[in-house]
Amino acid sequence: MPSLIGRREILDHARTQLTAGPGVLLHGAAGIGKSALLAVLTDEAPPEGFVLRAVPVEEDAKLPFVALMDLFARVPEEYVDGLSAGPRAALRAALLRGREPVATQSRLAVRDAAVELLRALAAAGPVLIVVDDLQWLDTPSAEVLSLALRRLPPGEGVRFLAAERVVEGEEPLGMRCCPPGTTAVLVPPLSDSDVAELLLHDTGAELPEPAVRAVQDTAAGNPLYALELGRVLLRDGTPFEAGDVLSVPPRLRDLLLDRVRLLPASARQTLLVASAAARPTLPLLGAAGIPDPEGDLATAETLGVAVADAEGTIRFQHPLIRAAVYADAPEHGRRTAHKLLSRVVPEPVEQARHLALAHPHADETTAATLTAAAESARRRGAPATAAELAALAARRTPEDRPEERADRLLAAAEYASDAGLRGDAGRAAETVLAEASSARQRVLARLIMLGNAGQALGATGRLIADGLVEAEGHPGLEARLHQWAALRHLIGGRPAQASAHARRAVDMAVQADAVDTRVAALALLARLHALHGEAESAEAALGEAFGLPVPPDGPGARELVRTRAILAADADRIIEAEHEMSGLLGRAGEYASVEETAATLVALIRIQVRSGRCREALDNVARCAVLPVRAGNDSPPVLYAAALAETAGGRLERALELTDRTIRACMTDGDQLFLLRALGVRGRAQLLAGGRENTAAAVETLRQVRRMGETMGIADPVMLRWYGDLAEATVILGDTDSAAEILRAARRRAGARPSASVQSALDRAEGLRDCVLGRSKRGVTRIQAAADRLRGRSLPIDLARTLIVLGAAERRPRRASAARGALAEALEISSAVGAAPVEARARAELARLDARRETTARTPNYT
Repeated sequence: MPSLIGRREILDHARTQLTAGPGVLLHGAAGIGKSALLAVLTDEAPPEGFVLRAVPVEEDAKLPFVALMDLFARVPEEYVDGLSAGPRAALRAALLRGREPVATQSRLAVRDAAVELLRALAAAGPVLIVVDDLQWLDTPSAEVLSLALRRLPPGEGVRFLAAERVVEGEEPLGMRCCPPGTTAVLVPPLSDSDVAELLLHDTGAELPEPAVRAVQDTAAGNPLYALELGRVLLRDGTPFEAGDVLSVPPRLRDLLLDRVRLLPASARQTLLVASAAARPTLPLLGAAGIPDPEGDLATAETLGVAVADAEGTIRFQHPLIRAAVYADAPEHGRRTAHKLLSRVVPEPVEQARHLALAHPHADETTAATLTAAAESARRRGAPATAAELAALAARRTPEDRPEERADRLLAAAEYASDAGLRGDAGRAAETVLAEASSARQRVLARLIMLGNAGQALGATGRLIADGLVEAEGHPGLEARLHQWAALRHLIGGRPAQASAHARRAVDMAVQADAVDTRVAALALLARLHALHGEAESAEAALGEAFGLPVPPDGPGARELVRTRAILAADADRIIEAEHEMSGLLGRAGEYASVEETAATLVALIRIQVRSGRCREALDNVARCAVLPVRAGNDSPPVLYAAALAETAGGRLERALELTDRTIRACMTDGDQLFLLRALGVRGRAQLLAGGRENTAAAVETLRQVRRMGETMGIADPVMLRWYGDLAEATVILGDTDSAAEILRAARRRAGARPSASVQSALDRAEGLRDCVLGRSKRGVTRIQAAADRLRGRSLPIDLARTLIVLGAAERRPRRASAARGALAEALEISSAVGAAPVEARARAELARLDARRETTARTPNYT
């Protein structure tokens, strides 16, 4: 239900406190969702009890006992009749069933009656007192409630639930009405992702990304404001693009601007100019020609509209008030405000934006200024701002300049793509593809659309094929299209075809002397060689790429570093991999696109999991989650990395949930590569969970991994370690013959020089198989050798897992001391690196060992 979007955690907390204590007071800003939470908690009240509810309103706050009338309105008459004579008469009078109690003594009698009545109701069933909008509670009712709730002893069966509107930063005043021990629960703003989900749920339609972002920024997490803004967007039905002004519906304007409209015209003009500025200050407004900005802001502060701090920075009480002030102004007033600001703002990018909004018509000078400002914004690491300015430049371009307009749209699309704004990027590129007469511009539009597809490249075959036709004779463009074809085949599970296109991309890039494209194609070719188990060829491709003259801090160089680091980690060169990745995110900074940032975080998480930096890996998963749009939400690589980190250092239940999400995302995108990886992580999580049912599930999952990998021709170290997991799970289930076949196949694919971790994973499973077949000495020796091979290689999780298997193997010939030593070491290692699932497995094995020891000690020895 929409009222619970983003509120599950706070609802659970309030529910727990209401069950454990005497009451809960929900407090927060108007429209923040207090009443919705109150309704859910009220509906959960036991049906056999009593719910006494009041919803006071501002207009009735001065009327005595109005809330008390609401609270006791539905109390069965026999409970009132059962009160003592004096309290009964006083209560009837307070409820307007008799003469109003005005004397102090009669008001005290009302309080006594409330206590007596609540006790009588509680004796018959649980009582829940619910007051919404506690801030409007009339004083006599508040006094009665306050005294009655204090006089009721704990455990009487009466609970209190209320909601109070509180201005941001202030404390609730209604606690004086609550029973001692009441928990005050702040209802905070929703996150941006929750606001997006709320809009989708309410409107049933996918609003354009710029519209969603504008609602998120303006509503500032307030669900009421977000819904009102979203609904008016849907009703308007007009396209909303970056830089457009968000329409604030009249109902919200009336709610927010009732005080603003009382201000004199000069103060309203001051607030309008402040609302139009990106960073409004008193000196800026003075420079813009506002006669007395300080006085106007002082007046606005007394009304709770806006405030200027000691440095002169102006802040509106809420972003929506700012938007409402701007939206409520006439069009000519807004243009005038932007014109004034365009003359005085010192920052060129902001100046260009004000210039465009002050002159909302086609003009080449304005368009050229906006284009330069967009380029400047991107160079400074602000791709979203650059996209907005480039889109404005395209709209201001005169009709007789179609080529310039198309170039500006392409720039807007590229900047939007860098910022993760796929909707904006797609619309701009599609416009160029439909309108441009230049083959070059149409190919560039297709390239942006390919980048916009993320992992969902399966349906882009026609886009690539048509692009290659139009790019003929332009080897630089052809190279880029062949690179996308290679990625499409790789993601689709066809690495052989991918390799052919990657080599073609390298050749075409050489012809065009396109160094950046050649570097990217060589990095992709290295990844493909590695997937096929061709480590030397992968290193050769990387060596060629690193020999090219690429800027050391450019995206091409960063792609090479990521690729080399991952290949080093897969080959157990962990220190080298960590050194490669050291500081890569910092070096990229704000200049990296969202996709590049996500790719870097995914690579970092993979390396941190291998090196046992489990807590850092989980922290980087959290960083991925806040990336804009798809790159941080349902991107298969990001989801895979999150599942991997949870399997290493989090909760296996969460890991399995994430693999489910990854698998669904891969199926949607047609991504076979990350589907294979997600299944591998799922199988490992199931194996670590232990128990026959989970192990059987692991076997089924990892058999699917094996079939897919062999079909795709993948033989990289990651795949071979999954073979080890499959063999281990198969042995645990007692199918030693199948395990032997799996191990033989794995060793054939591994070749003569497998990495230490691959060799150890296969030896661990083989040693366990020996033990199951009764060859314990040989099996223990093999597993011990696997553990020794891992020592000193910065692979703590692999080592801990091997020691756990060693402990289980040592237990079979009843070598309890050796078993305990191996398991204790596994526990120490896994605990030190935060590998929670492996740590839990080590503890479980130690507990089994202790249980067996106790059973043996209790068993009489008759020998």
